[in-house]
Amino acid sequence: MTTQTKRPHVVIIGGGFAGLNAARSLARAPVDITLIDRRNHHLFQPLLYQVATAALNPADIAYPIRAAVRRQKNIRVLLAEAKRIDTLRKVVVLDHGEAVYDYLILATGATHSYFGNDGWARHAPGLKSLEDAVEIRRRVLLAYEAAEREPDPERRKAWLTFVVVGAGPTGVEMAGALSEIARHAMDQDFDHIDPSDARVVLVEGADRVLTPYSEKLSARAQEQLECLGVEVITSRLATGIDETGIDLKDMRIEARTVVWAAGVQGSRLGAAIGAPTDDAGRVQVEEDLSVPGNPDVFVVGDLAAMTFDDGKPVPGVAPAAIQGGKHVARLIRDEMRGRPRTPFRYRDKGSLATIGRARAVAQVGRLQFGGWPAWVAWLGIHVFFLVGFKNRLFVLLSWAWSYVTFRRGARLITGRREQLLPPPEAPSEPPEAAAPAPDGSPEGESAAGRERPTTSPSFLVN
Repeated sequence: MTTQTKRPHVVIIGGGFAGLNAARSLARAPVDITLIDRRNHHLFQPLLYQVATAALNPADIAYPIRAAVRRQKNIRVLLAEAKRIDTLRKVVVLDHGEAVYDYLILATGATHSYFGNDGWARHAPGLKSLEDAVEIRRRVLLAYEAAEREPDPERRKAWLTFVVVGAGPTGVEMAGALSEIARHAMDQDFDHIDPSDARVVLVEGADRVLTPYSEKLSARAQEQLECLGVEVITSRLATGIDETGIDLKDMRIEARTVVWAAGVQGSRLGAAIGAPTDDAGRVQVEEDLSVPGNPDVFVVGDLAAMTFDDGKPVPGVAPAAIQGGKHVARLIRDEMRGRPRTPFRYRDKGSLATIGRARAVAQVGRLQFGGWPAWVAWLGIHVFFLVGFKNRLFVLLSWAWSYVTFRRGARLITGRREQLLPPPEAPSEPPEAAAPAPDGSPEGESAAGRERPTTSPSFLVN
């Protein structure tokens, strides 16, 4: 008579870089895996800003989780939301049912942090999901449409002002892309406005942009941003954000479109397991990425607070998440073979940030460079980390087309009709029959000098 030994059950919450790589690394291990995520797709977050700025479609940077692990025999994928974790019973309570685990890998990432001002989220969306990216794209494109039909110069100026709060890699990339849209992608699309008149402002509370980078690269990045027409404001914190603009320490910017890229907060599940967390809600893990007091629970990716040997924090980037996921998978395999656990050591392979067309900065060890070489390196690395051959091919084709034509092919405004445009505001005084064009040039001419129809914008909104 033979007895069957129950295989350990590994529950992974989160199908991002960390969770997906942990699952794949356990493909040949004698374990059963349950991968749980609230969404059915793996998302390449570093390119979300390109969806938000109409360079890529949502499907270009997302891939179905089931398709990503379809050849893996020891895994089950659940579309579900983890509500809480009972570490005493070793149970994950889901929105429907429960999942009992022997090992738990928590890889739920991080969300936006408004530093206690959560009401700002309504007026300044962050960028962490496809829904966020599509909403920001909708707001950006609608701003130009609203400016096109706005007869009042001051209100039109507010519609054409875009503010990005936070000058980390996401904020820098977002600001550069918004400026390129205005000056290249839509330069001939409108009749009554000149999109190149748009004002793009990047606000940072620190004294320079890209603070994780060296001062040399930070200065170079700011120089490249300003060459693109981005107005950089440093050493200023936001004190208020509403539907018509943003308040800084001693100034106000009238802007109908504000994007938040200033802070992140660990997933709520980090605190739910009763582990110590830092100020950002990230779990302070042991050297092997396990939770203090719960050696069978691991936290990886953006939710884990880790440090280098010199005490500097490990950045919340894709390589760190991938390495963490693979490390935990290796620990589980080794433990099943009776081998001792080893500490996690993050291998920093460098940092890259793109600013715009053929503009980027790179820091790889002591090597620092920018411009075209950094931009090409950025392109190659981001394509390499995309999941799925089709995604890589489509992204390369989209980038090539945009580079040659200066156009962006994903400029779709989505949403219900009542969400699209606000009702037109009547001007304080009815316009004269022969009113000048909105840019102040003689009737029938644009700021760029091409012919315009003689109809005034006030007629278009009636």
